[in-house]
Amino acid sequence: MWYKAMAEELYFLKTNPNIAKINLYNKLCREEENVKKFLENDVNVSLEIIKNKVKDSVENLSKEELSCIFNWFTNAYPSDTEEIKTQLFVHGIDLFYEIPKAESIKNFQELLKDYENYSKQNLDFITDAQNFNQFLVYGLFFTDIALKEKGNCTILSHYLKTDYPSLYAFAEEQFRSKNYEQNNDMELQHYFGELYDLTKFYKGSIIKLHTT
Repeated sequence: MWYKAMAEELYFLKTNPNIAKINLYNKLCREEENVKKFLENDVNVSLEIIKNKVKDSVENLSKEELSCIFNWFTNAYPSDTEEIKTQLFVHGIDLFYEIPKAESIKNFQELLKDYENYSKQNLDFITDAQNFNQFLVYGLFFTDIALKEKGNCTILSHYLKTDYPSLYAFAEEQFRSKNYEQNNDMELQHYFGELYDLTKFYKGSIIKLHTT
């Protein structure tokens, strides 16, 4: 396996399985030798497994398999982020958002783990948009509380509090118990707010892909 190392990013993806089973499957068949550079272990078997999964539904791919496809695309256009996004989209994968900073990624993942413990759900890789959106509401609440402690005021979470009183209470409890001291609350809330706006009416699956 060989590919150019990527900077740490947290990517958020939507999929179109109907497009992927045609366009992505055909690209995998046309460019087998290139794809194999990004696969581990028995590359021929791994490639056939990926092709069969894509032909059924791209959402059946494991985190490792999707990461290989993602690396394949990103290495094809190493200096053109927009072209990477365009080519992924054409092949049934919509890279609709990313978090680029290591500190923010770490804080985001920590809040995700808290929410998973609260909700008894696993949101690590792929989840339906409704569950993901509930987590984003929790993130908005948590960062809102942190910002209020510093004398800042936000608006979006204020309108959501009446719809999610127990989730807000949990955010308050977690904030107090953590003795939370971060300096990127505004940045984190920006990420949560934009993700919330981009997914609140979406009905499909959300995939979270962390590259390091």
